[in-house]
Amino acid sequence: MSAMAAGGALALLKCCRKPRWNMPLCINHWMAHPCLSKSFKSEALPHIVKEGLTCAPLQTFTEEELMIKQSVKKFAKEQVAPLVQKMDADAKLDHSLLQGLFEQGLMGIELEAEYGGTGSSFFSTILIVEELAKVDPSVSLACELQNTFTNKMFTTYGTEEQKRTYLPRLAKDMMGAICISEPEAGSDAFSMKTRAEKQGDYYIINGSKMWISFAEQAEMFLVMANANPSAGYKGITCFIVDRNTDGLHVGKKEDKLGIRAASTCPVTFENVKVPERNIMGQIGQGYKYAIGMLNKGRIGIAAQMLGLAQGCFDHTIPYTKERTQFGKSIFDFQGLQHQIAQVAIQIEAARLLTYNAARFAETGKPFIKQASMAKYYTAEVAALTTSKCIEWMGGAGFTKDYPVEKYYRDCKIGTIYEGTSNIQLNTIAKCIAQEY
Repeated sequence: MSAMAAGGALALLKCCRKPRWNMPLCINHWMAHPCLSKSFKSEALPHIVKEGLTCAPLQTFTEEELMIKQSVKKFAKEQVAPLVQKMDADAKLDHSLLQGLFEQGLMGIELEAEYGGTGSSFFSTILIVEELAKVDPSVSLACELQNTFTNKMFTTYGTEEQKRTYLPRLAKDMMGAICISEPEAGSDAFSMKTRAEKQGDYYIINGSKMWISFAEQAEMFLVMANANPSAGYKGITCFIVDRNTDGLHVGKKEDKLGIRAASTCPVTFENVKVPERNIMGQIGQGYKYAIGMLNKGRIGIAAQMLGLAQGCFDHTIPYTKERTQFGKSIFDFQGLQHQIAQVAIQIEAARLLTYNAARFAETGKPFIKQASMAKYYTAEVAALTTSKCIEWMGGAGFTKDYPVEKYYRDCKIGTIYEGTSNIQLNTIAKCIAQEY
């Protein structure tokens, strides 16, 4: 492990804090059960070398990855878990928790030290998102979007001046937001109507965006606007727009079914003046950039849905072993055991798809099909798992006294954002057609 990587991992470890309060399991069912996560154990990567290649199962990690995973697990248990129920009820992300994500180094995972990041890997990002999602998918989304989209846009397409200006703050204290979707442009991003008109060395942006995640907290927006409407989607360009720019308005946040702590708001642009130096990359390449980021981001959403499913499962199985009927635990009934085994198999399959897609992306191999498969399947497994867990817990699972019903509400978004399930199926089919 390199000195930089070791330093990043150690920075994560040393920042872990003590929980603000503790309540007995019998009183607060939202806190972590001592048996949680026993269904999935990880280990450091063994030195298995054959013909110059390191060969190991997908569920083995480097020492750095394992250290980061364990550190985030501790952070999620001690700092996130006590706040989950209140954040869901209030539909608001706790500000101190957002600060904690920055302090832990979780908002600049892959950024180099010169920009304030931890210098870790994309696979580490996936492990972190998974661990956070086991406790609260809303918190994991903040980490996922910041790392797989916002930061990645700057490191891939930003000028050195843009990197120096924004990356240190994105790693330390600034939330970013991505503005793509519009009232008439969801899956069909070609229908984008937001315009950017050149005037001297500035562009004037007019239009509106919808479903902008973390717009309430964001201090910087990456805005897709068409700078050359006559060229169709080839005129779409990415602009960096600061929140305090005149004419930028963040609307009232949506009252959502799930991931309620993650704000989702409309954003409007009324004669917003943006300097030409704030163009991200090249004019007319915005749509291409967005698709590229979304392909990788889909692995992040797969990790979120995977963590969600595992977290719900981990909360439920101890209950089935403690709940007795007809003189024995309900877990001991064969009919329930078979259902539990089937769900566990599907979670395991979802994990392998997600990890495989992440390893593909990390090594530079084509991964579009793997990413779409992972996102599609994990969203399906999350829906099945949460539904079954409520059934296994009966009336208790249907109440807000336990977090299972929240996982059930949170998982639905997995079939919608960063490409709907039908879009994933289209993408997978196109990849297959190219292979034959």
